[in-house]
Amino acid sequence: MSYKILIVDDEAEIRDLLRLYLEKDGYETEEAGDGAEALEILGRMEADLVILDIMMPGIDGYRVLKNIREKNNIPVIILSAKSDDGDKILGLDLGADDYITKPFKPLEAVARVNSNIRRFYSLGGGKQKQPAMLCVRDLKLDLNACILNKGDKKIELTSVEFKIMKLFMENPGRVFTKQQIFEQGWEDEYYAADNNIMVCISKLRAKLGGNANEYIKTIRGLGYRLEE
Repeated sequence: MSYKILIVDDEAEIRDLLRLYLEKDGYETEEAGDGAEALEILGRMEADLVILDIMMPGIDGYRVLKNIREKNNIPVIILSAKSDDGDKILGLDLGADDYITKPFKPLEAVARVNSNIRRFYSLGGGKQKQPAMLCVRDLKLDLNACILNKGDKKIELTSVEFKIMKLFMENPGRVFTKQQIFEQGWEDEYYAADNNIMVCISKLRAKLGGNANEYIKTIRGLGYRLEE
């Protein structure tokens, strides 16, 4: 599932750097150059985490943080050039979940985002997000209607095919063994001599079109993966 991160900083270079690293890690991002723009975006978009600079023109980060905490408890990571303990304590007392001091390492910032997302959404701090649609390349899988679309073309799936495509599209680029695919698709114990997997993969490939490995690639000796 792709989480939405709002990056709030008046320095465009910092926003661009964070966006590059976060999107590479699979997140969706929105950007705001000041506090007023951040509040406007938060009024129309449901962000899952906010990276928030403190020293900005107009409405500063502390006021944005207080506004966020009046409405919800999503994770907020302060990103600030203020490194004094007093500034950190103030930010945390106002409800921030983490504090990163500038200059910072982008990979550390991403690690902090991952940690806060995992703690809040996977370990009980907030509701686990359940997507209604999975999208990989030109494929869209409607989890409510159980329908796969390739571009404008609707592809009908059997229940087993749907479960397997859901597994693949939730984890593009990941290799799944035959046992993992069987247990997901048929919800039963796997038998080594079972040929149902190869037949099902062959049918899925035919429905998706293109050459055999264009979407679902065979990884010899390991299993299959959906190409990103």
